[in-house]
Amino acid sequence: MQTVSGRVYWPIDPRSDEVDIRDIAHALAHQCRYAGHTRRFYSVAEHCVLVSQVVPPADALHGLLHDATEAYCVDVPRPVKRYLAGYAEIEARNWLAICERFGLDATLSASVHTADNSVLLAEKAALMPGGDMPWGIAGKPAAVVVQGLSPLRARAAFLRRWRELAQRPLW
Repeated sequence: MQTVSGRVYWPIDPRSDEVDIRDIAHALAHQCRYAGHTRRFYSVAEHCVLVSQVVPPADALHGLLHDATEAYCVDVPRPVKRYLAGYAEIEARNWLAICERFGLDATLSASVHTADNSVLLAEKAALMPGGDMPWGIAGKPAAVVVQGLSPLRARAAFLRRWRELAQRPLW
């Protein structure tokens, strides 16, 4: 596939030297969570920024990048993802390439998983239409403000958070 930066990227056979944080930020900022079934646009990029703010500081970069694979594999809603044969393997390969590119351990801490779910519960309250459909997610909603940033603003917020946490240039 071709990314927004003009790079060639092989999502089935990813290479760490082809991973670019600007491509990740752009793609995540343009993807609406929950397959678009929200009251207003809400991007994966904004979600990742919030998760990075909820986890302990030592896990913040992992929190920011925990859904980075979706820049190359798209955001698939949880109820569907488990039924897509081969998707988990493709996602895992992309995660390993992303971790190698940025020098991260490939294992996400429990705090990232917990924060992901608590932000999800906050998103449910802020973004989903009425109704009390149970989601089967344990925990309490995170104390975050879900803004529904435009793609341009979500991309900027993601890259700002990247610079703050990674303390390295974008390229």
